[in-house]
Amino acid sequence: MRATGYVRKLDSLGRIVLPKSLRKELNINEGDDIEMFVDDNGNVVLDKYVPRCIFCDVAKEDIINFKGKTVCKDCIVEM
Repeated sequence: MRATGYVRKLDSLGRIVLPKSLRKELNINEGDDIEMFVDDNGNVVLDKYVPRCIFCDVAKEDIINFKGKTVCKDCIVEM
């Protein structure tokens, strides 16, 4: 992980603002879904959400939504 130098306060609703320059660098746009993780050291990690296949757990752009579940084309072919 690299330090960005950005420090932001949490507001009363638990929100933070990601600086525009950071959003541009990470290709995060208004309305994009953001995923939150906690790593092994207890750090909160934010990442742009990319759907994952329920079978292989790989994040891909070619995910198909089938009856509310996300499945990749590779797993569909394998089935």
